[in-house]
Amino acid sequence: MLNIANLHVSYGHIQALHGVSLAVPKGKIISIIGSNGAGKTTLLNTICGLVKQKSGTIQFEGAELTRTTQHIIKQGLVHVPEGRKVFAGLTVAENLLAGGYILKDNHQLRRNMEKMFDLYPILRERKDQHAGTLSGGEQQMLAICRGLMSEPKMILLDEPSLGLAPIIVNGVFQLIKQISEQGLTVMLVEQNAKKALALSDYAYVLENGKVVMQGEGKKLLCDEGVKKAYLGDR
Repeated sequence: MLNIANLHVSYGHIQALHGVSLAVPKGKIISIIGSNGAGKTTLLNTICGLVKQKSGTIQFEGAELTRTTQHIIKQGLVHVPEGRKVFAGLTVAENLLAGGYILKDNHQLRRNMEKMFDLYPILRERKDQHAGTLSGGEQQMLAICRGLMSEPKMILLDEPSLGLAPIIVNGVFQLIKQISEQGLTVMLVEQNAKKALALSDYAYVLENGKVVMQGEGKKLLCDEGVKKAYLGDR
């Protein structure tokens, strides 16, 4: 579904990505793991048009990905950025409606909102509450559901477990599994390598802007080098 070939990205004189190539098949969960500064967020930002690549190609469903964020969303690719970034002064319902802004049918918007309430029922209880008053976990769930409102074919998730308590992290990963089981393709950037690899069909390890390892998620979970570098095993 998504194919990236020989991607190079620079910030001025500093090169952030060095010839990254990867593939995300339809209906799969693909994880990108690596330490801070490895280039994970830069990769997602480049895919969704926030950062311009120096060279290389990004293809989505066989065609070059349009380089404006609005058109990328219309093509069916949605990005949920790091740090949740909900609209704090808007209600939960208003945040969800904002996520579906490309849809022109009000009935469709309302149907999609009900789907989000079914996916994460606490949002129904909080629908008239300002998003800024939600807990961190609730804001993360809202951010993901807001991304789903436009009916994407694929979702990019950047550090969805960041700053959350372990029990809330479990809920976030359960939601990711649930939306994948409904047929959505997922590209997951995540510091919690153990949970990401356990959930993923396939994964890539980034170091200093390069892919240094790749393989099935559960196989990388058992790799001694990955264990020592990213899973805290010594």
